[in-house]
Amino acid sequence: MRKTGAFRFLYLNAYSFLLLFAALAVLALPLFRLHPLFLMAQIAAALPCLYVSAKLFSVWSDKKRKYALLRGKNKNGFREESFGVFMQAPCGRLLVRAVLRDLGMREKYAVLRKYRKSFREELRQNCRPVKTAVYIREDS
Repeated sequence: MRKTGAFRFLYLNAYSFLLLFAALAVLALPLFRLHPLFLMAQIAAALPCLYVSAKLFSVWSDKKRKYALLRGKNKNGFREESFGVFMQAPCGRLLVRAVLRDLGMREKYAVLRKYRKSFREELRQNCRPVKTAVYIREDS
């Protein structure tokens, strides 16, 4: 990766930092003074944020590898299909923006927006009811 400085780390991990600060903000509220059960509610609200934040921070080496891969595929010419997978998630879109900025193709991001799914489409695709059938075979 050409720029592995602090700014690149902060930019590509923006959602990780956002979740981390949200969890810390929830834990910093002194609601336990109102009632001790609020402390358990605060911890229950902060743990998922901390868990996801830690998972996002742990993929930093993978982000660097994918950055190098995208940069290598597109340094000689713009290949929009190589960015399609990365436009599905917010972290991937940050990676796409970083690669396009470094390649001097910022204006191509508008072309890639067609790969981005709306929130409703994501819900429809990922939250379908699933029918489960259980078959019990009796051996005689």
